[in-house]
Amino acid sequence: MIQRETIAAIATAIVPEQGSIGVVRLSGENALNIAKILFCAPGKQEWATHRILYGYIKDPATQEIVDEALLLIMLGPRSYTREDVIEFHCHGGIILVQEVLQLCIQQGAKLAKPGEFTLRAFLNGRLDLSQAESVAELVGAKSPIASRVALAGLQGKLADPIRKLRENCLNILAEIEARIDFEEDLPPLNEREVCEGITGVLEEVNDILATADRGELLRSGLKVAIVGRPNVGKSSLLNAWSRSDRAIVTDLPGTTRDVVESQLVVGGIPVKVLDTAGIRETSDKVEKIGVERSRYAAKTADLILFTIDALVGWTAGDEEIYQQVKDRPLILAINKSDLNDPQTVNYPLEIKFVVFTVAAKDLGIDRLEEAILNAVASDRVNAANLDFAINQRQAEVLVRAKMSLERVRETIADRLPLDFWTIDLRAAIYALGEIAGEEVTESVLDRIFSKFCLGK
Repeated sequence: MIQRETIAAIATAIVPEQGSIGVVRLSGENALNIAKILFCAPGKQEWATHRILYGYIKDPATQEIVDEALLLIMLGPRSYTREDVIEFHCHGGIILVQEVLQLCIQQGAKLAKPGEFTLRAFLNGRLDLSQAESVAELVGAKSPIASRVALAGLQGKLADPIRKLRENCLNILAEIEARIDFEEDLPPLNEREVCEGITGVLEEVNDILATADRGELLRSGLKVAIVGRPNVGKSSLLNAWSRSDRAIVTDLPGTTRDVVESQLVVGGIPVKVLDTAGIRETSDKVEKIGVERSRYAAKTADLILFTIDALVGWTAGDEEIYQQVKDRPLILAINKSDLNDPQTVNYPLEIKFVVFTVAAKDLGIDRLEEAILNAVASDRVNAANLDFAINQRQAEVLVRAKMSLERVRETIADRLPLDFWTIDLRAAIYALGEIAGEEVTESVLDRIFSKFCLGK
């Protein structure tokens, strides 16, 4: 186990006047000594590992009681970092936990960097790199399915198959190198078995790569922009969909002057819905700014919910807007469909996904969500049965492994000497090792853990 200086950080989200508990965490060889200086445990409570002590946190300089608290002791290696870990469980709020953290720093602890506790868990062999990344994904999960997928990664459901693939490649490499070094003492290499082994690894790599899009969708979510002319019911649609009054609704066109956001979950996928200002030519300076922001939201959205009025039908204004957004993934929502037969509305036949809604009466929302799931490629949204999903870094590494393995097959097909087989096979092994962190540079670690929150 690697011993380092003791670090400290606030390990809970601290919001003014909210939260009943605040946790200050320490990790390192001096963590227990700092706790004994700051914490007074009355009676005969035992300072043993995996015990919770009750008592008071005191300022050693003044002996003033700072807080009534609990102290959690987890001595290494039976801890998250495999170092001695101490947690002060204080009353919530900003002031107390900040004061306790400062007392820890005054006793020699160093303020932890983002993700430094998990980095130590990785460096000390408590987690591999893919599991460490899953910790951050679990904390930042935006939907229950994203949370379950991240938990699966933390439990090793990605690490285990990657480790087996790497072992298979190492076994193939060992067979090849044995023939290079001891050609006269061993039977000829079975090229067919080598090719079948590499092909088997390639197939599994492709299967794992297929989870990348779904994983990105679960982590980042889908951005949907509701666009259309003024007064077609865009804001009513947002309110009905989000079951709230996020947007102001009136009969006056141009009420929405800015982009209004709402966070939803559809089929396990986080969805950010943007209600935009009605797009039209206007001399109103404020409304004009809102229209420009609407156009920008439409350009950057993953999916356009193009809304029209069933009573008015398809207008020249609708056609003008459609020409601006038709190259984007698009769903046509024919709103106010209770006021007119929506089947009589003429719209461009190339629009594949069409739903009829009555936003003012909360009708058609289920069909709208179904259309969204259908509009997104099915292999990306079928996330309910995912065992794991790789992230962008892991996908990039696996693509390199895949390319290396494909080059090995080409080298074999070209009948090149065995030494050439090993070059790309080693590159594939190295790449697979990067997933779990067996082969990783300090700069990669810095990039990964800098995205973590403090205290984790």
